[in-house]
Amino acid sequence: MATKEATVVIIDVGKSMAEQHAERNETDLQWAMRYVWDRITSTVANARKTAQVGVIALRSDKTANDMKNDEGYQHISVIQPISQIFMSNLRDLRGMIKTSSTDRGDALSALAIAIQMISSHCRKLQYIRQIVLVTNGRGRMDADDLIDISSKLIEDGIKLVVVGVDFDDATFGYEEENKAEVKRKNETILRDLTEKAGGTFGTLAEAIEELETPRIKPIKPTPTYRGALTLGDTEKYDSALAINVERYPRTMVASPPSATTFIVRSGTATGEPSSQSSATVAHGDSAQSAPNQTSLVTTKMARTYHIIDESAPSGKREVNREELAKGYTYGRKAVPISESEENVTAFETTSGLDIIGFIPAENHHRFTDMSRTSVIIPQRTDEKAYMALSSLIHALWETDSFAIARLVAKDNRPPVTLLLAPSIEPDFECLIDFELPFAEDVRSYTFPPLDRIVTVSGKVLTQHRKLPSETLVKAMDAYVDQMELSTLAHDDAGNPAEYLPMEEAYSPVLHRLQQAIRWRAVRPMEAVPPPPTALTRPSHLPEELLESVKPCLDAVQKAGDVKKVPPRQLSRKRTRDPITPLSGLNVSALLHADPSRHRNTTAPLSPTNAIPEFKQRLATAAAPGIIEDAARQLTGLAEAWIRNSVGDSGYGRALEALRVLREELDELEVPAIWNGVVRELKRKLLAGELGGDRAEMWWLMRVNRLGLIDRRGSPTSDVTEDEAKQFLMAR
Repeated sequence: MATKEATVVIIDVGKSMAEQHAERNETDLQWAMRYVWDRITSTVANARKTAQVGVIALRSDKTANDMKNDEGYQHISVIQPISQIFMSNLRDLRGMIKTSSTDRGDALSALAIAIQMISSHCRKLQYIRQIVLVTNGRGRMDADDLIDISSKLIEDGIKLVVVGVDFDDATFGYEEENKAEVKRKNETILRDLTEKAGGTFGTLAEAIEELETPRIKPIKPTPTYRGALTLGDTEKYDSALAINVERYPRTMVASPPSATTFIVRSGTATGEPSSQSSATVAHGDSAQSAPNQTSLVTTKMARTYHIIDESAPSGKREVNREELAKGYTYGRKAVPISESEENVTAFETTSGLDIIGFIPAENHHRFTDMSRTSVIIPQRTDEKAYMALSSLIHALWETDSFAIARLVAKDNRPPVTLLLAPSIEPDFECLIDFELPFAEDVRSYTFPPLDRIVTVSGKVLTQHRKLPSETLVKAMDAYVDQMELSTLAHDDAGNPAEYLPMEEAYSPVLHRLQQAIRWRAVRPMEAVPPPPTALTRPSHLPEELLESVKPCLDAVQKAGDVKKVPPRQLSRKRTRDPITPLSGLNVSALLHADPSRHRNTTAPLSPTNAIPEFKQRLATAAAPGIIEDAARQLTGLAEAWIRNSVGDSGYGRALEALRVLREELDELEVPAIWNGVVRELKRKLLAGELGGDRAEMWWLMRVNRLGLIDRRGSPTSDVTEDEAKQFLMAR
């Protein structure tokens, strides 16, 4: 069961929070909301019903709390009761959290209200309870009940976190100059309260700085195997070994959140065709999503199956999934296997983890590591298993050996072969395992050696123009040594440290996407800020390192005779010099002198020999008009083949013609002609102007990448890469 959490965030919205300090370009409230929004949106992203948040506005214009009639509780508003927060609540909060026109309101009274909210909501149930106070400390505070508040926090097990705008923090190294006496006094009160209650007190600058460091989501351990680790047949031999163990993942790829397809509830025409290959149906029930969400509705994919049936109106007939049968390709035929006979293809197994042998550690090859790693530990309630597994781990460690085991996680699961390696730490012992390949999984390739050349006659050459010289090897060795990252950084004591340790190597795709989602959830119309330094650090080496290795790099370039590759020359197909034969005769002039060989450049292309004639016409084209006319004729033939096609019978000829047309026009550096052709052709296909529904032809053009020619493919094109991608993506 997931751990229950109840957090109340107290946000100071007083009049003084609208001021700007410390040469910042944003108000104190805007700066503080960076931290607040990050905390709240992180909770929303987890989508846990047991993680609930409440929000209180301190020093607000209005008073809205259960103790509003008592003295000292005015100008405090509960704007979000403790509950699960959805995206619609985020946007409501954004509209309500604004600076007020007053500085009246007691932060300690707001703490008392937050304690009362948590006590009423959680009662005596087991919760992780927390109160977060974000303030600039410029309001009046009555510290008479300070001891009672700290005692109540300790009694109810509530953790207090105080984050102050420009609060002094000797640990972080910040001290505000010309601090007002009221603020200095309030800082002392809040620091004393957090120390008594065992809470956390810090300055907002440190909290904002920590937002740059991605947070790793804690994962609840889930066993992938729970059973016996055996050595020998325990049913036949008394000397066989059986240890009750559990297996947990040690490393696993953290996947970024996947996008979900939505449709707009209002304004969607009934019966509007889906833009996807399968039908997309509005799935109203999956709206276990938040109530009062926007007009977006999640979708559900519906799949249909068709078979070719000439008697059907469209040549295809829909069949039910229950009528389908599985088949396996054998040569060019399919071997059907009915559902009742599927057991013949299954490999029956029984769950278990059996050691089948041992190998010396030196015989292990790193390239055989095929999967994520897992740890094997004894079952937590079995003391004998602790001693037995510890003995096995130490035996493997002392003999420098690994164990080979066969694992079947559950009955009738495919068996896998594991390598078990011992791991011994001061307070933890386990076996670390990973999957080994079967014979069919190994890809054996033979490549020529890099340090010698073997001739056809078998002679071995160690000096050759294609082999690195001794000078180049030494220069490269010095360059690699100078690029060392393990001692590039320095720790707090000034000692050399690793530049990018494993615990600071964050997944840029995962955290960048999460950052964008959290930002857009609160600010849907604002541009997403650039990724934090923690994500871009592996992509940019320090300038001091690049400067220090420059002499070594220059030595490598000199030793290897490295030269800059000249820029790519533009095609000159139309203006290339003709090939002169050894005889010196002008063959083209002689052929043109024969009236029977004259080509009519305005004659239409023959449908039976269109592509060769098109290439011949381009080869002798003397003016752009001839190229445009030839392209127009070939496009017309392709459209005719599509229009007269029965089903997809003519699509192949049309695709080949379009492919040749695109390649030739690209080589002739006239991408504008092709781009105009393909835009018009797409319009006609999707509008049904070429003999009805020809959406399948457009799909084939997308598969064959017959889209626009962009600037990357041809410098003379006026189409950007994004426009070309969007053109192919659009349907």
